[in-house]
Amino acid sequence: MLCYCGSQKDYEQCCKPICSKIRYASTPSELMRARYSAYATGNGLFLYETNAIENRYEEDIELIEEHSKTSNWTKLSVLKEREDGDEGLVEFKAYYKENDIYKLLHEISQFKKIEGQWFYTEGKLFDTKIGRNEPCPCNSGKKFKRCCA
Repeated sequence: MLCYCGSQKDYEQCCKPICSKIRYASTPSELMRARYSAYATGNGLFLYETNAIENRYEEDIELIEEHSKTSNWTKLSVLKEREDGDEGLVEFKAYYKENDIYKLLHEISQFKKIEGQWFYTEGKLFDTKIGRNEPCPCNSGKKFKRCCA
C-alpha cells in the first residue's frame, strides 16, 4: 500500500516505522509527513508524543481518534521546508473529506530537535479554501470545479 503522505513509497517503508516508534524522523519534513499519516490512520498517541511537551494534552488522543472515524485524509502537498540546526519549519496543504465535504488545512508548522528527536512545537494556520482551479483532492487528475466541488 502506498504511504498516506503521498511520497509514492510503500507505507511499510515510509511513515509506518516512524509512527510505530521503530525509528525517529530524521528531518522536520519527515516528521510532518508521519504526523499526516498518523491523522489518516487515527494514531492519536503518536501525534500526542511528537508534540513538544508544553503542548501535550492527553484529551487530544481521543479527539484525534474520534475525528479519524469521520474524516478521510486524501492528499498532502509540501510547499516549503527548511531546517536550520535544531529548528525547522514545513509549510503544507493537507486535504481531507469530512461529512462528504472536501476541506483544506494550510499550515506552517514549526519543529524543534531535542536530544536527537524532532517535535512539533506550533503551527500557523491560514484561512483558506480549495480553489476551483486547483487539482481535485480526490486525486482524479481533474480540476476541483469539474470534479468534487
